[in-house]
Amino acid sequence: MLSYIARRLIWTPFLLLIVSLLVFTLGSYGPGDPVEVLLGQRMNQEVAERIRHERGLDRPFWVQYGDYLGKVLRGDLGESFKYPGQPVRPLILQKMWISAQLGIAALAIALAVGLPLGLMAALRQGTWLDTAIVSFTLLFMSLPVFITAPFLILVFALNLDILPTSGWNGLFSSSIVLPALVMGLPGTAVIARLLRASTLDVLGQDYIRTARAKGLPEMLIQRRHVLRNALTPVVTVVGLSLGTLAEGAFITETLFGIPGVGRLALDSIFARDYPIIMAITLIIAASFVAANILVDIAYGFLDPRIRRRAGAGQ
Repeated sequence: MLSYIARRLIWTPFLLLIVSLLVFTLGSYGPGDPVEVLLGQRMNQEVAERIRHERGLDRPFWVQYGDYLGKVLRGDLGESFKYPGQPVRPLILQKMWISAQLGIAALAIALAVGLPLGLMAALRQGTWLDTAIVSFTLLFMSLPVFITAPFLILVFALNLDILPTSGWNGLFSSSIVLPALVMGLPGTAVIARLLRASTLDVLGQDYIRTARAKGLPEMLIQRRHVLRNALTPVVTVVGLSLGTLAEGAFITETLFGIPGVGRLALDSIFARDYPIIMAITLIIAASFVAANILVDIAYGFLDPRIRRRAGAGQ
């Protein structure tokens, strides 16, 4: 298992190198001139050429990429075009931490509600409870954010007056409840339906019938054999959700006035602020790579067969 993880880690730098090249290429040849956007109505060709020279934008592509890669390896993600004199790294990390807290709260809601609902629906297959849970999950999977958000605001903020409609005061404040619900409810539906399907598949396996034939308690069978094996596909979804913590959710953040990285990315796209766009893309790619490695490690703990296959591949 350790050698399997080591092989994945060895490939990580090469993958990130390819991502960095693609990101830099898109940033260099993307639509719009960031210098012209920066100058706005004060656009002057002579001043624009001077700014390009100062920022090194008039150098050959590979020279610029080598300089960019060297700075990234030192932790320097450049300087924002939209906010002159503002380094990209502290600007992004502050926003990403806010979005990550919101994503963690939404993921916690999705797991806390989706796991028991999915398991309950599978164990009560064909009953009214199974039908009700499936209908509930279909409802929240089909509703877009711009419908669920106003509905929750109308109920919990305007009618009941128990939750604020906007603002940000951290992970453990009441202002995070509504946006976390908006982001977490679709995840609840996905996890519940996925766990239901996976559990039904596991319940039909021979080792479950053997365990019941041996007279093992039903709760022990469900906990040790059913749930553990049924969680494998759910781990994939949760792992990829961990990778999305760095990208934010610009619709939810805009609706609830949350100063996260989603709003920053949207503003940067309109402003052609390529250093911020490239930095966000690179960090998100690194997050997904790390999340996939964590998923592979979790697979090994959940399913001993994966550990054996990994050991056989040494």
